[in-house]
Amino acid sequence: MRQRYLLFLLFFYCISVKSQKYWQQSVDYKMTVDVDVETFKYNGQQTLVYTNNSPDTISKVFYHLFYNAFKPGSEMATRILSGKDPNKRFKIDINNIPKDEEGMLNVSNVKQNGVGLNIEYSETILEVSLNSILMPGDKTTISLDFEGQIPKIIRRAGRDSKEGVALSVAQWFPKIAEYDYDGWNAEPYIGREFHGVWGDFDVTINIDKNYVVAASGYLQNPKNYGHGYGGKKSKSRKGKTSWRFKAPMVHDFTWAADPDFIHDTYPGPNGVALHFFYKNNPEIIDNWKKLQPKTAELMRFFNNTIGKYPYKEYNVVHGGDGGMEYAMLTLITGNRKFGSLVGVTAHELAHSWFQHVLATNEMKHEWMDEGFTSYISKLAVDKILEENNPFPLSGSYKSYLNLALSGHEQPQSTNANRYDYNMAYESTAYSKGAVFLAQLGYIIGQENLSKTIKDYYDSHKFTHPTPNDFRRIAERVSGIQLKWYLTDWTQTTNQIDYGIKSVKETNKNTTITLERIGSMPMPLDILINYNDGSYEIQYIPISLMRGEKKNPYNLPWNINKDWAWSRPEYTLQIEREKKDITAIVVDPTGYMADVNRNNNEYFKMLEDAKNENK
Repeated sequence: MRQRYLLFLLFFYCISVKSQKYWQQSVDYKMTVDVDVETFKYNGQQTLVYTNNSPDTISKVFYHLFYNAFKPGSEMATRILSGKDPNKRFKIDINNIPKDEEGMLNVSNVKQNGVGLNIEYSETILEVSLNSILMPGDKTTISLDFEGQIPKIIRRAGRDSKEGVALSVAQWFPKIAEYDYDGWNAEPYIGREFHGVWGDFDVTINIDKNYVVAASGYLQNPKNYGHGYGGKKSKSRKGKTSWRFKAPMVHDFTWAADPDFIHDTYPGPNGVALHFFYKNNPEIIDNWKKLQPKTAELMRFFNNTIGKYPYKEYNVVHGGDGGMEYAMLTLITGNRKFGSLVGVTAHELAHSWFQHVLATNEMKHEWMDEGFTSYISKLAVDKILEENNPFPLSGSYKSYLNLALSGHEQPQSTNANRYDYNMAYESTAYSKGAVFLAQLGYIIGQENLSKTIKDYYDSHKFTHPTPNDFRRIAERVSGIQLKWYLTDWTQTTNQIDYGIKSVKETNKNTTITLERIGSMPMPLDILINYNDGSYEIQYIPISLMRGEKKNPYNLPWNINKDWAWSRPEYTLQIEREKKDITAIVVDPTGYMADVNRNNNEYFKMLEDAKNENK
């Protein structure tokens, strides 16, 4: 009996260990689509090979049908109107767009291994019940026909942009939803971000022979370009040309087309070919030519600070709406000043690492993509454009502080669809996410932060990492415990607010009383300036860290006892007379996101002036 019990425990242990092993699903798409550039409609066929690498049995699958959001009465149209503040990304009332400017994506003839399947629509989500369930390790083939209508440019995708770009075609095909440790990620599309399954794409686009096509992946018939590859256009078929692209190990496929695209190539680092597609508009050509070597510099910067770009091509495409990242490609508006053109390219290019190689679930952790991208791209632009800004992240800090003091902040872990205020979502995803990284450098040291980013990319590329994955890398690199930081910063709206409560002389020594006013704990760097011109840093770790960072300053560094979070005050003893101290500054770098810096400084001159006025 005892032996059987022990065998049961061993079996249970093995099952538990196996269930904790990382897994992810796999897909391979083959699609052919015929496009009518007069009506902006298209018809396609899709064959999907789906591999169930999960430990679960799957009886149904879900597809995203994003274009169904671009029509009156949709969930997205309703959400835009019901938000507590205007969504600045949508400048069109979707409920009033004409019928021929709507978006649409429908499917038919859905089969599994040749057998017809039952389907159920829920606007932007399609539910498909399988005839043959998928056991762990099983593979199946699902085929379907689809028809779509490309909407007038509304958000990210569409036709006939204000800058004259004919087609910016993103999120255009039936896209299978991601199934992961949380189950199906089948959220309705209301204008936020995306989450997808990695796989290989083989896509053929049949379109009017006068159009030049830019797309994710590698063009299999490069003579279509007619220049840049040294060939002529391929033979037309009923007035159309076929463009075939293969994109390996991506979780999306996007394309754009225009009859007036100029196509340039420029050599990028590590043999990567950079492709540029932009309108033949004399007012923008010079900037787009100047952009090309800068893009190569940006890619080199990201290779050095994050890790090697894993593909052999990247496309910068004049598209229809702001800037948006896609697999091996970005769509950006092109009628910009040069600095703005470089800035948007830097941001969208950086997404190639944080969203298209690391690919966190943006519905849950959008700040890990948008915030990390904002952080690294601001540093890149500062260097590449030689701006020499002493604090490149100042805009991110200002935006976060405005959010924290607005009364509208929600925890960073809020589902992207559930933010009450659009402003709160934007500031949380971009600015607070960027501050998370910058402030982490303050906590563990900039050298450790740089190594953490590289190790994170190297360890978790192509794995959909979570916030905890990043935390564990930072802890291993720095030797500092960081659960408290991740918890307070991302799961609460606790604020950082420290102040100098008093500075008093005690027996020819100086007693500095510090107070924690906000709920979020932080270690403190305190700069003290003496009247003899000398400086020193008094460093106060917090007990939650179980460690200390190394001295990042070229100044004397004094490590003090830990400050326990439960204690609202801390006494710091300085073995100098008060009259010797000219200034005390909590966090001289400004990288700690203190919501009220007015109480972070003490100046003897100001104190003397106050005493004279009494």
